[in-house]
Amino acid sequence: MKIINLEVFIANPGKNDLDDSFSESIKYFGKNLIFIKLETDIGITGWGECYSQTDRDTQITSHVEKLKKYVINYNPMNIRNFILGAERDFANKRPSMDFWCAVSGIEIAMWDILGKYYEQPVFNLLGGKIRERIKVYANGWATSLEEEELSKNALEMVNKRGFKALKFDPFTGPWEDWPENEILFEAAKRVGVVRESVGPNVDILIEVHRRLAVSKAQIFTKEIEKYRPFWIEEPCISENIDSIKEVKDITHIPIVTGEALYSRNMFRDVFQKRAADIINPDICNTGGILELINISSMAETFSIGVSPHGWNSTGIGASAAIQVSSVINNFIIYEYMVHVEEFSQKITKNHPIVEDSFIEIKNLPGLGTEILENELTFNETSNKRNFGNLT
Repeated sequence: MKIINLEVFIANPGKNDLDDSFSESIKYFGKNLIFIKLETDIGITGWGECYSQTDRDTQITSHVEKLKKYVINYNPMNIRNFILGAERDFANKRPSMDFWCAVSGIEIAMWDILGKYYEQPVFNLLGGKIRERIKVYANGWATSLEEEELSKNALEMVNKRGFKALKFDPFTGPWEDWPENEILFEAAKRVGVVRESVGPNVDILIEVHRRLAVSKAQIFTKEIEKYRPFWIEEPCISENIDSIKEVKDITHIPIVTGEALYSRNMFRDVFQKRAADIINPDICNTGGILELINISSMAETFSIGVSPHGWNSTGIGASAAIQVSSVINNFIIYEYMVHVEEFSQKITKNHPIVEDSFIEIKNLPGLGTEILENELTFNETSNKRNFGNLT
């Protein structure tokens, strides 16, 4: 079996056409989605997804295009060799986020091909599942941080959708390392609003997005302990593992890091220094299915849990993460982006179904889902994010 074609699709809610030059700006729900399609000489097609980031689509898709000549006429069964060749020979052991996003999308598509070839779900090729369903938390649900709207949004997720865990970022404005303490206390107050709204039995997960200096993260962390959050995610930059450990050492709240770390090599210090209680690697940027399993196995030896990051589609990206989440011992919970769900359902066959904060694991070949190409849309905009402190 050989791969005979590789296609890249970039999509967002918009026009019924695709821009061949790819996007340079952010769209609709915060970014574009990047899908990989691999076709084989025996008629089997595999789908994968690359993590994407605001205004960085071209860097990721360019890596895919450059890898294409190595993938054409390649046997998709040789996944380990693909990862070896991509990191060692293509990247010369100088990888980046953009590189790992590209590799992840291609690797996931190869696993989809293998599952379809053997007529087995990917989890069976990984040794078989150890759970029938996986727990998920809702993210992307807060349309506003105003107290009344925040409370309303949280209650809708719990009462109408049945979610038992909600994540949100309680900070407003630009990301500042050293914000005034008043900003920290306002953010903490929003955590309290959500806790009061949903009651004591719903888990609240707090996202900080790597924004705070150590002392500011410590002040914020102590301020929200009374609301019993399930975790605090990335209080400080992940390049400084020691800073994250300093926050972990002053609180009983579990500390999370990992979405901005790529491949097992970048997780080594997290484990050895016991800098986090839980890691949240993203299957679409950390190397794909096999690498996420390797990272999870490493974490398990240090009694560290795994909650895969999920800022991808709730179709292909989520389905890949579901395969791994069903087989790893130290899985805790998966991130489900509710604001991407409607578009993902439109473009995806056999989209995962969330019921009462759980997704039942399907026994379908490969990832169990695939992209409906004729439903893909793209809309170019000139939207810009906040940029620096000056205009």
